[in-house]
Amino acid sequence: MKQLLILSGKGGTGKTTVAGAFIKLLNARAYADCDVDAPNLHLIMNESEEPAKKDYFGLQKAEIDSDICIGCDLCRQSCRFDAITVNGSHQVDYYACEGCGVCELVCPVNAVTLKSAVAGELMLYSNPDRAFSTAQLKMGSGTSGMLVTEVKKQMSSAALNADIGIIDGSPGIGCPVIASISGVDMVLIVSEPSISGISDMKRVIKTAESFQTKIAVCINKYDTNLENSKKIEEFCSEKNIAFTGKIPFDPDAVKAINRGLTVIDLDCPSGRGVRQVYKNTLGIFN
Repeated sequence: MKQLLILSGKGGTGKTTVAGAFIKLLNARAYADCDVDAPNLHLIMNESEEPAKKDYFGLQKAEIDSDICIGCDLCRQSCRFDAITVNGSHQVDYYACEGCGVCELVCPVNAVTLKSAVAGELMLYSNPDRAFSTAQLKMGSGTSGMLVTEVKKQMSSAALNADIGIIDGSPGIGCPVIASISGVDMVLIVSEPSISGISDMKRVIKTAESFQTKIAVCINKYDTNLENSKKIEEFCSEKNIAFTGKIPFDPDAVKAINRGLTVIDLDCPSGRGVRQVYKNTLGIFN
């Protein structure tokens, strides 16, 4: 299965709006939401059934058995993350612990053990026609990249006969984005014509280039600043990056999303713009 990843350098550019439209236009049998910190693709995909859920276990966390602990304090002194406190007894701060295991190693009475900890929840909406993989990271967990990898694996294994998988990635250039890019066939970057939008677009392009995958760019809300939109097109031309089109600012897009629809479910300017971007992007992708 070939995979098309949709990214943006910053939040609020319309990445999920474009992803949802692409899924509808393609009638995709496999798609995923890899924005595990704040997944919301399901809100516009009209998922009526309850997903199959399972716990995702990330890094292990240390636990101290107070009945065994002799209070030697070696664990606290050795913890570089300051995750161990003394409040009557030695205790581990769940959110500060990185699961490195030093405390377990130095404890002379084996009072410290590393135990599996739930870092998030994997969810799969699946039927014979399609598979939609997503997840929700638990608050304070630092394993977002690892969870994104599991989301992609779940999509691939649940939709073995799908030709193309559409992936809605995370904003930015952090661990979840890097995990999202790994192994995909093409990245479509949704930009916006603002100073921050252009800067963040360049950052995510640089990140994607290190994976040597196909890259394309489109502009959402292009008519809010025609001068900056022209700068984005010129940048893509100079860097030999495929430019797949422009989507206008459209109040009807907001109405569609608030009704749980995609922009192609209405006859509106943004929907027509996305259709052209979709056509151009698939031409490059295939």
